Amino acid sequence: MREHPVRLMIVDDHPVVRDGLRGMFDGLPDITVVAAAADGREALALARSTEPDVVLMDLRMPNLDGVGAIRRLHAAHPATKVIVLTTYDTDGDVSRALAEGVAGYLLKDTPREELHRAVRTAAAGGRVLSPAIAGHLMAGKNQRQKDPSPRELEVLRLIAKGAGNKEVARTLLISETTVKTHLKHVFAKLGVETRAAAVVAAIERGLL
Repeated sequence: MREHPVRLMIVDDHPVVRDGLRGMFDGLPDITVVAAAADGREALALARSTEPDVVLMDLRMPNLDGVGAIRRLHAAHPATKVIVLTTYDTDGDVSRALAEGVAGYLLKDTPREELHRAVRTAAAGGRVLSPAIAGHLMAGKNQRQKDPSPRELEVLRLIAKGAGNKEVARTLLISETTVKTHLKHVFAKLGVETRAAAVVAAIERGLL
């Protein structure tokens, strides 16, 4: 059991959201809101003076966005745990945040009690994910475990030889849009984000 209450900082660019979140933690004996920031830069400044144990961090903010703030916060305060609290659950947002080593990723419709539990879990060194985010990750994992289809590999072979989208489309008698779709699927299945990385990953897996 902790000797002192969890020191919590809230970071969100909407005043109503900040006030609402602060109200959710009012009166709790084991969690104290020590600061509330409107953007990433303010969060970094307040973190230096308040030394929070846990930060509830929005992602899309002016001046310095959530991912940038998380990166700098972890560098300056490695012991501080960050829970992303956002309305966005797109794959890009999730992967960028998780890549920064956050302790959790929750959506803003998370019930009050679950939010309390998440902060306590993060402070204790655990990790929390909303069911929707967990589903995203599982779907992504399952997708990445699949190999590209024969047609997708045809596209990748041509890309490996230096062909551009137009040349691939002309060679395979398909549209450029279809080429882009095939590449998007290849990237997802191989867990990469660029053509070069896709070629390397395919070679390493013996697909090319």
